[in-house]
Amino acid sequence: MLAKRIIPCLDIKDGQTVKGVHFVDFRRAGDPLELGEAYSKQGADELVFLDITASYEGRKTFTDLVSKVAARISIPFTVGGGIHELADIDRLLEAGADKVSINTAALLKPQLIDEIARNFGSQICVVAIDAKLEEDGKWRCYINGGHRPVERELLDWALEAQDRGAGEILFTSMSHDGVKTGYPNEALAMLADRLSIPLIASGGAGTMEHFKEAFVLGKADAALAAGVFHFGEIKIPELKAYLKKEGITVRE
Repeated sequence: MLAKRIIPCLDIKDGQTVKGVHFVDFRRAGDPLELGEAYSKQGADELVFLDITASYEGRKTFTDLVSKVAARISIPFTVGGGIHELADIDRLLEAGADKVSINTAALLKPQLIDEIARNFGSQICVVAIDAKLEEDGKWRCYINGGHRPVERELLDWALEAQDRGAGEILFTSMSHDGVKTGYPNEALAMLADRLSIPLIASGGAGTMEHFKEAFVLGKADAALAAGVFHFGEIKIPELKAYLKKEGITVRE
């Protein structure tokens, strides 16, 4: 079994790390430089940096902040937010990113995934999908930081993104975000059964058991979380020790 990855996420708004519930009601969670460095030292497998209002506000990611975070960490670094063209990816890779995460731009211009894979390789292209479980039982995709629904469903879009050359899918459940009741394991398992590329679970972590369930029930390859790490509710070394004791292969 491939080792499961634990990934802290820095949601950045106005240059500060924030944490919300259902993509709203944000509160400050700390300095991104200090948090990134701490997670790198604590044994996080990767770090994700998402400039969560860049697309909604129609601007580019804070490149200087990306550079400063990259200089403080020694783990793979994924950056997303405000990416619309290949030049944006050049800029972020130059700033120290190892991978880029695209969401809004990918849904508005799906061929961007093909272009990234062709020019940079699939391994650097993470397609992030923000989806909400609607009353009709369908998982509908949203863009612009969760502000706008689009007429695409989670599974169909994930499969198209894979076919176009995405190297990973990062699925965030807007319905589970910030409420700490567990990941959307049924939806994760549905995706994992159909995808041949790694799947990152996001949205809902509240306990160590939730991470275990995302790996066992949800069949995810990696679990991303923010608030439980930022506010010290779960420590990464203790989480890895727990998962290992539960028989889940994790990186040392």
